[in-house]
Amino acid sequence: MKTTLHHVLAPTAIARLLTGWGAVLVLQLVGDLLTPPVPAGRLVTALVLIVGVILVAAGGVVHQAERLADRLGDPYGSLVLTLSIVVIEVVLICAVMLGPGEHATIARDSVMAVSMIILNLVIGVCLLVGGLRHGHLEHHRAGVSVYLSLLTVLGALAFALPAAIGTDGAYRTWQEIPVVALTVGTYAFFLVRQTGAQAADFTEVDPRFRSEPVPAARETDRTGSDTGPRGEVAVRLVLLVATALPVVLLSHEMAALLDDGLGRLGAPPALAGVLIAAIVFLPESITSVRAARAGQMQRVSNLCHGALVSTLGLTIPAVLVIGLLTGQPVVLAESPVNLMLLGLSLLLSALTFAAPRVTAVHGAAHLVLFSVYVLTLFS
Repeated sequence: MKTTLHHVLAPTAIARLLTGWGAVLVLQLVGDLLTPPVPAGRLVTALVLIVGVILVAAGGVVHQAERLADRLGDPYGSLVLTLSIVVIEVVLICAVMLGPGEHATIARDSVMAVSMIILNLVIGVCLLVGGLRHGHLEHHRAGVSVYLSLLTVLGALAFALPAAIGTDGAYRTWQEIPVVALTVGTYAFFLVRQTGAQAADFTEVDPRFRSEPVPAARETDRTGSDTGPRGEVAVRLVLLVATALPVVLLSHEMAALLDDGLGRLGAPPALAGVLIAAIVFLPESITSVRAARAGQMQRVSNLCHGALVSTLGLTIPAVLVIGLLTGQPVVLAESPVNLMLLGLSLLLSALTFAAPRVTAVHGAAHLVLFSVYVLTLFS
């Protein structure tokens, strides 16, 4: 076990961990100095420092995620990173709802921003980078089809149905229970199939880029001593979560600063939510782009589409249950414009991944659609 800890807890990993948590502690200590309105110089300095720390911590998350992927293989390696980030984000959203004030639309706004970022910005960049580097990339169409089918159904339950059968954009009390049951049941069934009978549907198709899990017998340190494969996976998992948590905490801490700064610039309030969502999922985005550069398009899908399925499958039931227990309204119904853009994003994704190979042109189309979404924020 000592060898395993020494093998995993490298000086760089410890430095990244301490940097992230140190920044969280400093923000707690100087919170009064950053209460809006903040002087312009102090505001810019704080934002630059926070983003810098997030980038350092995100690098640590990506490193641990890639080592876990080497040990576990896909879809398990991608699922570990996805669930780590999403669960932390869901817990924080729930904490905000349980805190003071009205937060009826926080889940809707957060999940919609994440949806557009993942489906168009991250996927678009990955397809563009991977397509320019490798020409064309293959993916497992059965696996991607499962993701997009679930996203269509869960997206409709979350954003479209409340407007049609609910009141003022929120489900009625008696409607929330079956929606929670359907969402949780569907997501649980998906996880069972993804990690069991259908695991092969989420592996790389192209043999050039297929990587197998590192066998236990080969997991030795430089001296030839056994590093303990199971122990290493456990330690890396704990380290990944411990390094990812400051990323999410810092992102939410900087929300008020972003609102203040963007308000002075006359930017729309929704833009701050988009930027926060992008930063929260920065580790996953970086990992996805690195996978695209390596030609691993199915891993890109596992990370991006899988993250969005988990976000919908966990966030919506959690906030609806909190709404039931506290009596708070949970407004989920989206505006017609955002519903149209989400529908177009899912349609474009289906068309893109219905092809046996994806190219840089597909990526350009996704990036154009994300640009349109940003344009609507200023309209």
